[in-house]
Amino acid sequence: MTDQQDDCVFCAIVAGDAEASVVHADDRVVAFMDLGAVTPGHVLVVPRLHAVGLEDLDEDTSTHVWRTGHRLGRALRRSGLRCEGVNVFLADGEAAFQEVFHFHLHVFPRFRGDTFRIDADWATRDRSLLDADAGLVRRGLAAL
Repeated sequence: MTDQQDDCVFCAIVAGDAEASVVHADDRVVAFMDLGAVTPGHVLVVPRLHAVGLEDLDEDTSTHVWRTGHRLGRALRRSGLRCEGVNVFLADGEAAFQEVFHFHLHVFPRFRGDTFRIDADWATRDRSLLDADAGLVRRGLAAL
């Protein structure tokens, strides 16, 4: 984790060197409207320190990002924007569709008829496979 990275648009926004429509800023995060919004009201919560993804972000800062995202989700419901639901979305890594490689949390309103979709093969997995996966995740936790 570094303070800023020269070629990072989010670092430029945090530094005040790039335009942004800021909705919240404190000593650890800046939250601003997403230029490529899924729906009107789409907010990004970005830590002030440059971290590419989950592996690069300390847990205290991550907790603050998520806490801020929670507050913004609640604020969206009270904002007057069309908001029948809220998604809080993290894309960590290229395979997960991360496009800007500075950790950020998406918080955006949802409503019937909006165009955002998450599509997958939602197949039910056998309990033995779930148990085996759970063991691997426990091993990962132990390695932290």
